[in-house]
Amino acid sequence: MHSKKVDVSVPKGFEKTVSTTEEEAADQVRLMAALKMFELGKLSSGHAAQLAGCTRAEFLEACGRYRVSVFNYSPEKAGEELRRDMETLRNMSAQE
Repeated sequence: MHSKKVDVSVPKGFEKTVSTTEEEAADQVRLMAALKMFELGKLSSGHAAQLAGCTRAEFLEACGRYRVSVFNYSPEKAGEELRRDMETLRNMSAQE
């Protein structure tokens, strides 16, 4: 995978403020950015996991820890899904 480096400035002593090492703080900033972009629908879970530097399963686990819903449906899309599911159920019960 090709990557591009993006520098983010943080206040001096930031890692001490968040009780972590400099490397761990960088990992946390990447994870938080990935979680927020995923939550806003800007990234898929796979791309967010890449940004966070972890597997998709680890990223989805982090979503649970940080209370980020893994179901990123707009109300319209959720309604569409529900209508399709209801239609499938009706078709299944009609076949019985």
